[in-house]
Amino acid sequence: MPIFEYMPDKEGCEECSEGLEIIQKMDDPPLEKCPDCGQPCHRVFSSFAVGGKGSSLLSPSNLAEKGFTQYKRKGKGYYEKTAGEGPQGIAAES
Repeated sequence: MPIFEYMPDKEGCEECSEGLEIIQKMDDPPLEKCPDCGQPCHRVFSSFAVGGKGSSLLSPSNLAEKGFTQYKRKGKGYYEKTAGEGPQGIAAES
């Protein structure tokens, strides 16, 4: 089941004043009030994780195609380019 985030419409209690997270089914109706204080609240959109095994979103070819440059650490303070445009390597200054 997903975790939904809620924010109070006005000042909330200690539990909801900075937002609260509720585990709900996808087809459950959104909360209208804080379960602790009864203050009106609303669901907010938040970021979510994308990727996992088999994901090609961060593959070097996909990053280069989208205009990004990717570097991988090759040693202490040295990074080597694996995708995209830019210098072949980046070294940290001592």
